[in-house]
Amino acid sequence: MVGEWGRLRAMRVSAKSDYALRALIEITQRWVANDPSVVSAEELSRQQGIPHGFLQGILADLRRAGVLSSQRGQSGGWKLAVDPNEISVADVMRAVDGPIVSISGVRPESVDYNERAVVLQRVWIAARASLRDVLEQTTLTDLAKGKLPAGVERRSKDEDAWQARVPGS
Repeated sequence: MVGEWGRLRAMRVSAKSDYALRALIEITQRWVANDPSVVSAEELSRQQGIPHGFLQGILADLRRAGVLSSQRGQSGGWKLAVDPNEISVADVMRAVDGPIVSISGVRPESVDYNERAVVLQRVWIAARASLRDVLEQTTLTDLAKGKLPAGVERRSKDEDAWQARVPGS
């Protein structure tokens, strides 16, 4: 059982997704405050403690995905390309890391199991649906305002959600 879970890739949030969301919170807070200025990668790096070189690659990924736009020059920097109410946490994670859930690099609906293990496919599909329930309804605006959608907030207040589970427990 542990081996199968070890193969499920995207259940763990990568540093890339975490850094992308932290940088986007900084940028979105300006949008929410009606501040039209751009933010430099250096400033984002400093504000969130993100390695500058790594952040540059993440910002480029977000630009390619249509989340950010960049302005070159001495007063250059980054700003949102679209309304942050239209960008979910899931959108950001997909932009920098690919599919939310994959098994050994394959999407759950495309995994090929024998008849005895095919039930696992339904487990992976259900896990993806559960993640989507949280990640797709939470927007950048929610994060920037520090106010989560009611269903997500309710889940985050569940005491059991805060308890780490280790194999065998």
